Amino acid sequence: MKNQYNKTITACFAASIVQAIVNNFTPLLFLFFQRNYHIPLSQITLLVTFNFGIQLMIDLLSVGFVDKIGYRLSMIIAHVLSAAGLILLTILPEILPSPFAGILIAVMIYAIGGGLLEVLVSPVVEACPSDNKEKAMSILHSFYCWGHAGVVLISTLFFYTAGIQYWKILAVFWALIPMGNAFAFTKVPIAPLIEDGESGLQLKELFHMKVFWILLVMMVCAGASEQAVSQWASTFAEQGLGISKTAGDLAGPMAFAILMGTSRLFYGKYGDRIHLERFMVYSSCLCILSYFGISLFPFPELSLASCAVCGLSVGIMWPGTFSKASKALPKGGTAMFALLALGGDIGCSSGPTLVGLVSGAMEDNLKMGVLAGIIFPALLLLGIILSRKEKL
Repeated sequence: MKNQYNKTITACFAASIVQAIVNNFTPLLFLFFQRNYHIPLSQITLLVTFNFGIQLMIDLLSVGFVDKIGYRLSMIIAHVLSAAGLILLTILPEILPSPFAGILIAVMIYAIGGGLLEVLVSPVVEACPSDNKEKAMSILHSFYCWGHAGVVLISTLFFYTAGIQYWKILAVFWALIPMGNAFAFTKVPIAPLIEDGESGLQLKELFHMKVFWILLVMMVCAGASEQAVSQWASTFAEQGLGISKTAGDLAGPMAFAILMGTSRLFYGKYGDRIHLERFMVYSSCLCILSYFGISLFPFPELSLASCAVCGLSVGIMWPGTFSKASKALPKGGTAMFALLALGGDIGCSSGPTLVGLVSGAMEDNLKMGVLAGIIFPALLLLGIILSRKEKL
């Protein structure tokens, strides 16, 4: 019975890679778009905000339609939109009067797909029969990290060898992955999230549960703890070590992503021997120490090493919180997973924003910005402690 769902779990792993592609490919082209299409940097920056803003909206709206149309159709639509957005990215800027409008439309389409995937993938894996769902969830989220690292590495190598002017070929190549996985989801079995005859919790019911609010805050802090450092890692590498943008991307975000994926893969392999809550406590403490290291070490090499250690420490936070939520609220259903995804995305946006605002107020002192961001792993640690009282 369980073996037939192995293909489903594999397809979900590939879906996590698709998420990484739609979130991390286009930012590698920002400077090229600025030069080639003569788009102001202020508009280029808007693309990131727009991408995650659309995903936040989809997180919220999905509560109303995913259960009605079903997880299979929702998964197929998410992959088709992800592929369509990447392909339209190569077409619309050339045929529309405003190249920026073309890029914005393409980003909107793949952001809808990416937002849907964020809501869908975790509950589909959670529903699959498994001996240790926490292990499966951790491995699932490690694939986002491998996808992130792979997109940066393969794209950087392609641009270096073939030339960035041929980026459209690479965009179509990346689009083949969601296209293939959309076909896979027409075939693989999908287990029901809620048993027959039962119904998932409604929004009103969730909002009246103290345990849900603790989990939601933990998700916000998980996303913020991760992205507050990840988004600034390349800048640390460039400013502190005086290296190029390409080298900065490889030494900063890619190293962060690889170590974050390693942490998730480690728990995925040995999770049956490790107490999840204890692992999350140790990881939160390590994250706090890494934030101190980034902010207070006098040598840039040690600060950059602390960025990498931070990647290792945040790995379990997101999937671990999902696993705790599934165990605490087994009837949470689509509404719970959608709202937790929403909380995670809010954290992914607010973490880097806080670091940037504090850095700007402190005369562009990025170390002081990261020091302020220590509030996120600290609050996550507090959430884990409070969850014990709620018997999560």
